[in-house]
Amino acid sequence: MDLVDIIAEKRFLGQEFVTWLWFKSEERGGAVDIPGIGDVMVVFEKHILLEYGDGDSREKVICQGLQAEMSEARTGLRMGKKLEQARIMLGRGEYEWNLTLRASMFDFKSVKTPKTMATSEESDDPAAVEGRILEKISLYEQALHLVDEMFRMFLNSRLSDDWENELLRLRKWIKDK
Repeated sequence: MDLVDIIAEKRFLGQEFVTWLWFKSEERGGAVDIPGIGDVMVVFEKHILLEYGDGDSREKVICQGLQAEMSEARTGLRMGKKLEQARIMLGRGEYEWNLTLRASMFDFKSVKTPKTMATSEESDDPAAVEGRILEKISLYEQALHLVDEMFRMFLNSRLSDDWENELLRLRKWIKDK
């Protein structure tokens, strides 16, 4: 089995993760309690991509709108479509990140880190520029760490004996929405 076959075979895991993350974020009004970190705001924003089918017959549907109006995406889940990509806002403390998470490849696009300094306060001094670059790297790492920890939570749940109960709650959430 080559790498492409392995990726194609395991793409369901990322799709399940993003669907589970949407469910978990709505379960507690947008907050996901990450062990050792605390509450992180996870808001699915106005862009969700669903897909249906396999191989050459795969179809994609883009659902856009306000978070509360994602009824088309929810209907798609009820019809068996898989959540393939979502625009997500993460919030922790005073910081907010916006990113697009592509489920099957588990990669990020359009990552927007929090603004920590007003443009008028920025200096062209090389030490200040270096400081801003290091801060930006740190902010990227914090966002990736939060997503990694939520993926760890998902895997712990997915591999636990309680997964069947979690799956029942998730299916009820999809059905009731």
